[in-house]
Amino acid sequence: MMNQIEEYEERKKLRRSRFRWRVVALLAVLIAGGVALSRVQPERGAHVARFDVDGIIMGDPDRAKLLRRIAKNNNIKALVVRINSPGGTVTGSEELYDVLREVAEKKPVVATMGDVAASGGYITALAADHIVAMSNTITGSVGVIFQAPNFHELMEKVGVQMVEIKSGDLKAEPTPFKPVDPDIIAAERELVDDSFEWFLGLVGERRDIGDNAMAEIRRGGVFTGRMALERGLIDTLGGMNAVREWLNEERDVAKNLELVVYEVKEKGSLPFDFLLGGSALRSAQGAFDALGVGERMKAGLWAIYR
Repeated sequence: MMNQIEEYEERKKLRRSRFRWRVVALLAVLIAGGVALSRVQPERGAHVARFDVDGIIMGDPDRAKLLRRIAKNNNIKALVVRINSPGGTVTGSEELYDVLREVAEKKPVVATMGDVAASGGYITALAADHIVAMSNTITGSVGVIFQAPNFHELMEKVGVQMVEIKSGDLKAEPTPFKPVDPDIIAAERELVDDSFEWFLGLVGERRDIGDNAMAEIRRGGVFTGRMALERGLIDTLGGMNAVREWLNEERDVAKNLELVVYEVKEKGSLPFDFLLGGSALRSAQGAFDALGVGERMKAGLWAIYR
């Protein structure tokens, strides 16, 4: 009996000894891997940054911080902004335009358009020193739109009334709960026109466009890349090769410099964020706000898009 107990204790000691050696071996591998990684990935030298603007453009403080870091990084010799967006909110597009102009004060900025770069997407391109588009890119849509649903007739049919107490006749208007008021529409028209003139001002400031082309552009239509080139909305047709050629020839940025993608890290704060992904959630938010009422409705629908 004693021999069995002693044998059991010996097996326990052997297992503990093996476990300790496995832990030591694992730590050694991790340390060696860390050293190797630090050797394989040294601090990056001179390169060209690429930042992608995808989907609906909304305000994003993290995006602004990243772009300002790019502006301050002396190892980044130029910024390529790759745009694939139908537009977004007025303020989100304005914020992105302003911070890109800050970057352009420090280093060359080139915009390259993908499938679509319309409305707020085109505002983003206007911030660049040079605009490149594919021949079939959809761009333009220079304009501002305000939309609000109205279902007061449906409410009347189902016997639902909205009780409203507010401080002024323009507060939280227009509302979907009562007939459209021409005075309210006129007030909203002033907002649309003011933002539209701001948009047109950017086009006039950043692009050399003749009166005839500007008259066509201000109608709010979209153009292919070929049509946009004819009207002066872009500088050339092509892709990334055209971007690198221009940087090399006009700004002395070597074509063999590495192109490094910079992106904002998503920070999910809601379970819904996990299901959709941060950028998808932000895109959906505009649609959800559009179904809201009052001030929330304005925040969601004050948008510029096709």
